[in-house]
Amino acid sequence: MAALVDHTLLKPEATVDDIARLVDEATELRAYAICVSPSMVSVAKRSGAQDKPIAAVVGFPSGKHLCAIKAEEARLAVAAGAAEIDMVIDVGAAVSGDFTAVAADVTAVRAAVGEKIVLKVIVESAVLLSIVGEEALVSACRAAEDAGADFVKTSTGFHPAGGASVRAVEVMRAAVGPRVEVKASGGIRTTADAVSMLDAGATRLGLSATRSVLDGFEGLGE
Repeated sequence: MAALVDHTLLKPEATVDDIARLVDEATELRAYAICVSPSMVSVAKRSGAQDKPIAAVVGFPSGKHLCAIKAEEARLAVAAGAAEIDMVIDVGAAVSGDFTAVAADVTAVRAAVGEKIVLKVIVESAVLLSIVGEEALVSACRAAEDAGADFVKTSTGFHPAGGASVRAVEVMRAAVGPRVEVKASGGIRTTADAVSMLDAGATRLGLSATRSVLDGFEGLGE
């Protein structure tokens, strides 16, 4: 189960020592990847993350950055050692129905990092579902897919509207084709939360409470 987890630390107050501990925990827990802020990619690399993919967030958490800024942030993160990019769309563009703008953001980042980098696109599913509805979530996911995303991802975990939900994962999984995977992230703090997201169709989990979630899986196996 750990092989499905991006062990994550994105708090603004995270220090170099915090990232070093994150790397150590990811190794101990056998998490698949480490997800950090762009400025912490080189820190994670120096802290011994060479054997695990490092994911960097881009346009985080608002998504209100210019396309060119997101693209350059992604390029610099990859240059520092990131193998995966988790970018935030312009959520307001999706709310207003401008999915051309959503796709343009994704296209710019994809062009900046190349085809070999795993690109995850954060759509803030809770916002779209609460303000507009499922159709907007479907359209955002399809725009991301058309622009070259490898994953669609539920949430930053920083928006007051909330994080991942079972319904969001179900809608997102149905919206995209088999080439595109679904990452559930934001507010997944228990084993039951994780199981429900996987059952709904998630293929990757973004967790900060990785240890407690995995400890719960061990209990289920007893």
